[in-house]
Order: sequence, then structure tokens, then C-alpha cells
Amino acid sequence: MYTLTGLEMKNPTILAAGVLGTTGASLCRVAREGGAGAVVTKSIGPEPKYGHPNPSMVKLDCGFLNAMGLPNPSYAEFVQELEIAKKDSGVPVIASIFGGNSGEFAEVAQGLLPGQPDAFELNVSCPHAEGYGAAIGSNPCLVEAVTAAVKEVTDLPVWVKLTPNVADITAIGKAAEAGGADAVVAINTVKGMAIDIESGYPVLGNRSGGLSGAAVKPVAVKCVYDLYAALEIPVVGVGGVASWEDAVEMMMAGAAAVQVGSAVYDRTDVFSEISSGIEAFLQRKGYSDARDFVGLAHEAV
Repeated sequence: MYTLTGLEMKNPTILAAGVLGTTGASLCRVAREGGAGAVVTKSIGPEPKYGHPNPSMVKLDCGFLNAMGLPNPSYAEFVQELEIAKKDSGVPVIASIFGGNSGEFAEVAQGLLPGQPDAFELNVSCPHAEGYGAAIGSNPCLVEAVTAAVKEVTDLPVWVKLTPNVADITAIGKAAEAGGADAVVAINTVKGMAIDIESGYPVLGNRSGGLSGAAVKPVAVKCVYDLYAALEIPVVGVGGVASWEDAVEMMMAGAAAVQVGSAVYDRTDVFSEISSGIEAFLQRKGYSDARDFVGLAHEAV
């Protein structure tokens, strides 16, 4: 059993927000068939949101570009899906939430409590939703205020998902920690764009979006490394994790656990593959637990 901020997981792999997290059934599928140690829901807000016009996602050679725009049914409609996931998934269910200010974050958190989530993940990092996400997550004062507001309305663990699209991610991480965060999650997508050279128009309906997948892994590893050195709370690593080797690298940088997003598009059982690979690595290296090598890269300096 693997424990993180009080959550007991069968392994240190977690479904990232925004991927197969729109319904309780899809969350259960990832947990029961895919082998995830925990799952994070789609980001849920205070009001129904339809998101950006299509095309909202495009596959690239190096990963994916998406500009979904935080589509969701609102917390009032999502409680039922959360209840299904809690009842049938068999793993911790973390509710990803967003809002335009600290009051909205607190409202959504309170509104989802009847669904009995195991923790909250605060989305202050989406790069393509005007007025939300990174618009808040780029300002340390706002990040601290949002985190504190959610901590005031719940005793559940609160994780804060950080944007890499800032000058110093550790300043944002410290603000989340000051607000009472139990962990930070790094990173969300990196700002990106693709243009169709035949028409000359941007490919995405929103013109620009967020890059995920293999291309962002080195960025994520560096952010996790820096945050691990700067903070006292755990860091959850996410960004380009598609194999057990990726997971081990992220954990050696300082991640207490890893989230998987883009790789799920190729195979839902990637979580089982990663956890099995980590177990084999532990035996080969003589480690008794994955925590034995978390932050190992810092000892080499």
C-alpha cells in the first residue's frame, strides 16, 4: 500500500485530470481495468461550461495540443458521477475543481462534498481558459488565497496543480504551501500552437492551447526537481509519463507519485504496466519501497 497525504493507494500511479474523468463509469474503468492507484476527475466549475469550439485537440509527433476550455456540467450535476466513482472504483477519487476567484473555488468544493471525494485538486494552471486556471495560477497571492479558501471549507487533503508557464514555479508552489496545500501537482500543459500551412490558419478552434505528452517531460522533471528542493509538502509529478522508466525518473527528481494523462489515449492499462515496472526495478536495485528513491537525484549533487 502506498500512502500520500493520507490517501491509501495500491501503487503510486494516478489518472491525471481531464482524461477519462468526465463520468463515474470512465473513472471506474481506469481504476479497475487500467490499474490506477487513484483517479482525478475532469475539472469541475461553478457553472456549466461548454468549452472552446472544435477542433479542440490535435495529435502531434511529440504529443497532443488541446484547447478544451474546461467544459463541464458544473458541480451541481457532477455530484452523481462522483458518487458512482466513489462507490465502484475501489481507489481514492480526487475531485479537480476550478473557479474564477477564491469564493468560487470554495463554493465548488462545498458543492462536491456530498459526493464524498477523497481529496481536491485545485486547477490553477489550465493555459487556455480565459479568467480561470493559469490566470489565477500565475499570481502567488491569488494561489495562496484560493488554497486557503478551500482549506477553510474542508478537512480533506488539498492538492494544487501548478502551471509551468511562469518565470519561477517555486514561487507559486510556496504560495500554495503557505495557503495550506497538502501537496502540489506539477505540471499542467505548456502553451503551444499549430498552424495549417495550406490555409495559414491555426489548427485549434481557440488558436492556441496546451502541449502535453512526451515533449513536456523534461520540463516537468525540472519543475518537480525544483519544487522538491523548495517545498516541505509532497510533489506529484505529471507530464509525459508513459512508461515505468518515465515514472522512476520523475520520482528520482522528487515526485512522491506520478499522474498519467496523454499515454492513456494509447492504452488504459498503462498504470498496471508502470506499477509492474517499478516493482521489478525495486527488486533489481534492492529497494524495499518506491519511496526509497524519491528525490535520489538531489543526493547526486
